[in-house]
Amino acid sequence: MSIETKIQEALAEINRGSAEIIDDKAIEKLVRDFYENGNNYFVKAGFDPTAPDLHLGHTVLLQKLATFQKYGGIVQFLVGDFTATIGDPTGKSATRKVLTREEIEQNISSYTTQAFKILDKSKTEVVYNNDWLGKLSASDMINLTSFLTVARMLERDDFSKRFKANIPISTSEFTYPLLQGYDSVYLKSDIEIGGTDQKFNLLMGRTLQKSYGVGKQQAVLMMPILEGLDGVNKMSKSLNNYIGVTDAPNDMFGKILSISDELMWRYYELLSDKSLESIKGLKDGVADKSLHPKKIKDMLAMEIVDRFHGNGKGGEARDEFAKIFAQKKIPTDLDEYQLEYNMGIIDALVYCKLVPTNSQARRDIKAGAVKIDQEKVTDEKMRLSRGEFVLQKGKKNFVKIIVK
Repeated sequence: MSIETKIQEALAEINRGSAEIIDDKAIEKLVRDFYENGNNYFVKAGFDPTAPDLHLGHTVLLQKLATFQKYGGIVQFLVGDFTATIGDPTGKSATRKVLTREEIEQNISSYTTQAFKILDKSKTEVVYNNDWLGKLSASDMINLTSFLTVARMLERDDFSKRFKANIPISTSEFTYPLLQGYDSVYLKSDIEIGGTDQKFNLLMGRTLQKSYGVGKQQAVLMMPILEGLDGVNKMSKSLNNYIGVTDAPNDMFGKILSISDELMWRYYELLSDKSLESIKGLKDGVADKSLHPKKIKDMLAMEIVDRFHGNGKGGEARDEFAKIFAQKKIPTDLDEYQLEYNMGIIDALVYCKLVPTNSQARRDIKAGAVKIDQEKVTDEKMRLSRGEFVLQKGKKNFVKIIVK
């Protein structure tokens, strides 16, 4: 494979799944310099240790960092132990609770342990911004704040909404983007990555590197927010639609299998180590029906379980899952249907092709032949609640339904 082919392959994997890239030419130049001259470059990502555990939504950034490591990047894993004492105001409707030093240190230990299940430790520099931000003098801070106006800060949607609603905004919150940007000045980062909701903060790094005469302006790569198990909302513990990286293997496997076939491809793109070419082959196989979606989802679930629990644990979880379904006499290869919230059970049976007519659906319900998750349906006027279920008619007809 020629160097040029390798460069183009690297850029395709770096761009994979990204929502927006600012200065992609700079990224290409850095990758090209690595392949042609062996020079590494620095990729920064900041993590404020506001909670002890990560979920798969958090690992989207870690996966992208691991991709950069394959192609010459040295990761600057920035632990925001100083900025965590302020709290990132991004997307918040109120001032965040300030963490104690003890809470921060506990969370840091948990974060880094989980992160190194994805990142190459030999190509990672763990840095703590208290090491330099904690040494800024009052004069340094005043100089830093001179680079941003209040009017510019109030352009941010979250601050604008709070200001109009007369919800307090602390002055310390105004400093957060400046401090995050100053991290890039101190570290001389070549690239910074973050979520789409971090755009204002990420661009501040470019602005301050120029203002402080660093001699470079970091490129910015933004990743999308990963949807949770419901396929609609951002993965979040508060919404209980998350897959935690510390979940037990069987729980993790079962949760991944519960996602819709459509969402599965997004998880493959953002979370899997498989190449884009390999994923395309799987998609083509599902499209021409030579591969069943359930088998492809099994592969994804096993890969992720292996990543966080060790090689072989994914296969064990798959076998256990199949055993449980076999005991319940429920097949694991189920056709999947997405239904509207509050749909009637009769309409659902017809829509999922379990019965040909409404009248047949009524007869089957009356005969006790219809079940949801092994529980008999006795009310023909029953309406579906949100969630994921196995809908059954008789002893051999099963489908998976996802009610949004």
